[in-house]
Amino acid sequence: MSPLVLASALALAAPAGSPASPAAAGDPQVESLVREALENRPEVRQARAQVEAENARVPQAGALPDPTLTLGIQNDGFREIQIGKMETSYWQVMASQSFPWFGKRGLREEAAGLQARQAEAALARVRLSVEADVRRAWLDLLLVRDELSLLGKLEALWRQSEGLARARYESGEGPQSDLLRAQLERSRLRQRRFALEAGERARLQALNRLLARPLEGPIPTSRSLSDLPDPPLPDAAAARADAEARSPELERARLATAQAERRVALARRDYFPDFTISAGIMPRGSLDPMWQAALSFNLPIFAGSRQSRAVAEGEARGQAEAQGAEAVRQVLRERVEERLALLSAVLEANGLYRSGLLVQSEATAESTLAQYRVGRVTFASVLEALAGYVSDFDGFLQSVAEAQRLAIAQQEVSLDPAPGLGAAGIGGGGMPGAGATGGGASGGMGSTSPPAETGGATSMSRM
Repeated sequence: MSPLVLASALALAAPAGSPASPAAAGDPQVESLVREALENRPEVRQARAQVEAENARVPQAGALPDPTLTLGIQNDGFREIQIGKMETSYWQVMASQSFPWFGKRGLREEAAGLQARQAEAALARVRLSVEADVRRAWLDLLLVRDELSLLGKLEALWRQSEGLARARYESGEGPQSDLLRAQLERSRLRQRRFALEAGERARLQALNRLLARPLEGPIPTSRSLSDLPDPPLPDAAAARADAEARSPELERARLATAQAERRVALARRDYFPDFTISAGIMPRGSLDPMWQAALSFNLPIFAGSRQSRAVAEGEARGQAEAQGAEAVRQVLRERVEERLALLSAVLEANGLYRSGLLVQSEATAESTLAQYRVGRVTFASVLEALAGYVSDFDGFLQSVAEAQRLAIAQQEVSLDPAPGLGAAGIGGGGMPGAGATGGGASGGMGSTSPPAETGGATSMSRM
């Protein structure tokens, strides 16, 4: 096997030279896709409309009740209109206006304002989730395309191995089974290409859906996963503080607690009566007009079963909201620590891949092929070495993708638990051409399962 072939394959895994934010934040293509999704996703538009609706409720909550205008007539008898003739006959115009007790309007407006801020927090969650979904979908598309590229390089290696086995067989130095085994592995690779291409279509459709584009529209990519620098491992205390400051769920819980406090204060104000001022004039024709003014108010005489119960209800709801906020805070801290622990492990694995494992795997494959050429090892050793090299290469791609996914989840301030790291996530890819060591067609590239909403690309190790 030519060293140039393995070198070209290894070039895909070359470490990036400069640090960057998670999932290539700042990359023009990714940022353009994120802006497009935030502009076009119906979920974002729905959340924006909800914010507008809640903001429109705020001035309503603080407004005075509508005044009442009363028009009427009072007449003595039914035979004729007696206005101007009888002192008790008149027509009237009366206006009245109700006023809540002092402070009630302000508290209602504050409670409505806090509800509007909760809607804004919900919008922030939708925006964070849409952005994270786009970054994950783009990452998955890069991964499956890298795996297709890796499959192409593996096919080239198998062609060389087949040519070497053929040459040895025709010269009488190798058995026919070596040639047949090489041809079998090439057929299996073609089968797995079909599955990977189907996976690429599924991930392309998932990304197009997030962008509200036609599902089959093309999305070119010019980068490889290995172009993405590993995300930095943040300080745990800083990461927790950042998550608590940016979490929409925690913000909503805090706002709900504050809103419950306003409602308790409002319930306490209900012990005091609202009042109504009314005034009217009653013209009587040629007689002097009459007028009246009045002040009326409700009597909270059932405070024991109404106002006091409303206060108790509000206090209980406030305690529930406060406990809910604390529960969210605890889950958030757990998720931050969980992601940091996993990210630390993945970064260690990536460093191992880049510092020696891939080079060692390449050297092993190259040495094994050279020894087979002179008849010092069996063809089974060649199959095992090639499969091991590509397995390591795929494991590196999976590990790079896993680091980016963890960083995306941290940027999203997700409350979802981080998935456990299996072989593909830290330190071991699949084995394309698993039949090389096991004689079966299972276990290589080829999954056609659709991508999950929150990410997870087709993996050679899972396919």
